[in-house]
Amino acid sequence: MPVIAALTSKPERLVVGVMSGTSADGVDAALLQLRGSGESLSWRLLRHETLHYSPKVRDLIRRCSEPGSGDAASICRLNVLLGELFAHAVVHVAERGGVDPKSIDLIGSHGQTLQHLPGAVTITGITVRSTLQVGEPGVIAERTGVTTVANFRTRDVAAGGQGSPLESYVDFLLFRNRSRGRLVINIGGIASLTAIPANAPASHIIGFDSGPGNLVIDGLVSHMTGGREAFDHGGRYGRKGKVADELLARLLDHPYLLTPPPKSCGREEFGRPFLESILRENAAIAPNDLIATATRFTAESIAFACRRYVMPHNVYEEAIVSGGGARNDYLMEQLRAAIPELSIKESDEYGLPAAAKEAVSFAVLANETIHGIPNNLPSVTGAARPVILGAITLGRAAS
Repeated sequence: MPVIAALTSKPERLVVGVMSGTSADGVDAALLQLRGSGESLSWRLLRHETLHYSPKVRDLIRRCSEPGSGDAASICRLNVLLGELFAHAVVHVAERGGVDPKSIDLIGSHGQTLQHLPGAVTITGITVRSTLQVGEPGVIAERTGVTTVANFRTRDVAAGGQGSPLESYVDFLLFRNRSRGRLVINIGGIASLTAIPANAPASHIIGFDSGPGNLVIDGLVSHMTGGREAFDHGGRYGRKGKVADELLARLLDHPYLLTPPPKSCGREEFGRPFLESILRENAAIAPNDLIATATRFTAESIAFACRRYVMPHNVYEEAIVSGGGARNDYLMEQLRAAIPELSIKESDEYGLPAAAKEAVSFAVLANETIHGIPNNLPSVTGAARPVILGAITLGRAAS
């Protein structure tokens, strides 16, 4: 029996999703037991692990991600290095979950985004929209022996979409509700949201990147601590500071926030050049005040996106928050204050640990891919049509 047919014929599958986000702090790996596909999907999370990068790896990712700082040799080697680290994460989460790694059926790998440029440019008369994720799937499949689905964004971008947020499809499968409208907010390096009206079909879902999540906060903490700390644990630095109102007003004037969806963003808009401009132009503001202001910026930009682009069109009663930002108590307080009309809860209360959400998403997306089910949402990404995301690299059992 062909390999893909053998996988889809199994009544349930063990699937690992691996993900490295904009913050580039490590590999998230989630081990799931999945049954079915599409709207008949049922899922159970067996284990989630985060394997943090060494400072050397983190610095290499950031050098290769920032405009003008990466060279072809470094990117080539980083692609393979991350493939090795992702493969290690797969084995690690399986073993910690009490599962023989050889029994894993499928891997879904988002990879590490180096550049995301879905806006159209013309080169030699050809329209080009591009995105680049590294973490070589050939290495992952070779080291683990498991069929691996990767490069999810490229097909949506090729179809004219933003290639992000792809998790909106998974949000629909996991969190749709017959009677309650829900917003699903993921605060990673970048913040994204999915709006799911009550009892809505997939074609009515709205989703987009709202702006920065933890990216600017993390950069300020790293700068303030000389690289000793990579994020504001629990929001303790932000809580010590005072919001600089004039700076906040300037940040909230960022043109990205006023761009209507579909839209996506990343380090290109809110990475090192953006951080350096904040530091350069606000040297008189105390570090904790800068962190407090960046935290409020994230909360207010999410609230602005909800009110301008989502809430006027349907009734939403609750927001489900995931990602590393859900563990920043100060940020969550600011978010609740910014959108008091919503009941805001962490995804943990719905059975999905906040830190596991993105890795879970790519396990689910891989499962849809092997079933031949289109797993983008054109209403979210702006793609011309539904497409099947991802490229499949067969495991050793296929050779």
